[in-house]
Amino acid sequence: MKQNISPIINVSELIKLSKLNDIVIVDASNGANAKLNYETKHLNDALFVDLDTQLANIKKNVANGGRHPLPSINQFSKTLQDLGISTQTHVIIYDDKNGANAAARFWWMLKAIGHEKVQVLNGGIQEAERMSFPINSNKVKAKKVTPYTINQWQLPTISLTAIEKTVKLKNSIIIDVRETARYKGEYEPIDLVAGHIPTAINIPFIENLTKDGLFASPSELHTKYSKIINAFKNNGPIIVHCGSGVTACHTLLAFEYAGLKMPTLFVGSWSEWSRNNKPIEIN
Repeated sequence: MKQNISPIINVSELIKLSKLNDIVIVDASNGANAKLNYETKHLNDALFVDLDTQLANIKKNVANGGRHPLPSINQFSKTLQDLGISTQTHVIIYDDKNGANAAARFWWMLKAIGHEKVQVLNGGIQEAERMSFPINSNKVKAKKVTPYTINQWQLPTISLTAIEKTVKLKNSIIIDVRETARYKGEYEPIDLVAGHIPTAINIPFIENLTKDGLFASPSELHTKYSKIINAFKNNGPIIVHCGSGVTACHTLLAFEYAGLKMPTLFVGSWSEWSRNNKPIEIN
């Protein structure tokens, strides 16, 4: 039976939940110092998940799938078992980037295998500290659970070949969530080429948040994205991408929070498109 659970949980709700329920809290922060930061301080009882080694299957040739292609279902099953997550586990995910890197990615991956009880902590570790949620550097041991059976990824994704056809047909809304300067091609700090996919519109993921770093309300997000959807007269899918299929999930999370249909994720994103001699626009 499908459970009606919000994709976002506030710290005040987590404080109550942590006292009453059996949950698994996961720090999904990403970056060169992410693991060290976790070892220095993390939410009480939180485990750590690594984007590069557990939430992606990075290849030597980035042109094949981008910088953070999805792992195999067997790899992901092992990650979940290592974290003590079973099919019935209530999972709370946070990071230090307001959910963008890489809490929303882990959330999407869990939703994509049919896991219902998963939420992202609104405001991340910064908000948890502000609200006096217990923070420490204790070593945390995962619970022993049986292997998590996964059949397939269930949420919509799109391949490089398919999105190229979509661009030519101009029958879909393609949302690029990267910062505007990267979209316009003014600079590119990560990938080899600057610019954006032709026909893509720019809605930076940061616009999903208030000035306090919390998600805008569901009604505000619903109004914002409904206007954009209604402005385009086509029946194709809404496709969301970023640099490597990570921060794009922040906007997928925002759609879910707003009660809108989940868009399609272009996992390879700009890192795959820009390395395969595809058309590029700069403006």
